[in-house]
Amino acid sequence: MRLAVVSSDGENVDLHLGKGRSVYVYDYGDELSFVERRDVEISEDAKHQGGKVIKACSDCDVLIAVQYGFKSKIKAEDADIKLVMDEGPIDEVLERYINHVEFMRK
Repeated sequence: MRLAVVSSDGENVDLHLGKGRSVYVYDYGDELSFVERRDVEISEDAKHQGGKVIKACSDCDVLIAVQYGFKSKIKAEDADIKLVMDEGPIDEVLERYINHVEFMRK
């Protein structure tokens, strides 16, 4: 499973999806491993930019941000990406999500 988180500093999930200038990508199989940081060209003044972030994460299964809008939800569904709202330190956010997935599989 490939997970992406929207972060301003590489340490915290702390941005709205449409403000996600940087996305950190992780793979999860038997363990969690960092893949890469992806930069997204976001305009400070424009609205509805979540689609740019979704496009940058087209190979991801899950995209985690503090918040996202309705248009982004539709675009993510069309791209077969699950959007999740959470915030806090990246390692804690990913651990919560993975624990939830593992629990639901049981």
